Amino acid sequence: MLDALRNNLAGHRPERLQGSDYPEAAVLLPVTREPDPKLVLTRRAGHMKTHSGQVAFPGGKRDAEDTDLIATALREAQEEVGLDPSQVEVLGSLGELISLHGIRVTPYVGLIPGQLELYPCEDELDAIFQVPLRWFFDDPRSHTDEIQVAEQRLYVPSYNWNEFTIWGLSAMMLVELLQVGFNMDISLKHKPQGKTIKRPVRPFPPR
Repeated sequence: MLDALRNNLAGHRPERLQGSDYPEAAVLLPVTREPDPKLVLTRRAGHMKTHSGQVAFPGGKRDAEDTDLIATALREAQEEVGLDPSQVEVLGSLGELISLHGIRVTPYVGLIPGQLELYPCEDELDAIFQVPLRWFFDDPRSHTDEIQVAEQRLYVPSYNWNEFTIWGLSAMMLVELLQVGFNMDISLKHKPQGKTIKRPVRPFPPR
């Protein structure tokens, strides 16, 4: 399973946004290296000014001293969940996305040891949790958010795992991980079966 993920990402050419001068950020999608691999996610603390209470992957804005966006993702993961960069095998990146706040986000997929103890930075997070990757293979979405972004219509899944809801930008990254990494028949561009909720039109944030 992890060999397939490694090989598929090695040959992947992720989408890059052309002519974009949005501020840069990066996130890490940590996958545990074990027979039943799990995806590590976090929940932002309720007191945060932006995205409070939302499920996310470790990550944040690029600092001036970061040599590249991989360095950004690894630094942020260390700050947020105590993940030592030396413990991460970066497999590759997924396509760039623009957040609601006008940030260009690049996701990176990395393998980490199973059973690794991680600790949330209490200033930013109130939880770290793991979801078996196989759980997503049957597409257990609770519903689909239909989102109009500029001229593009996207169908973004929403997943409920225990008390956590995985949706929005994190779910968009997850779709590409499943599609590219595991050849799953899933797409943001095709309307799936099941419950769909139409969301307000989202113009691209101003630069």
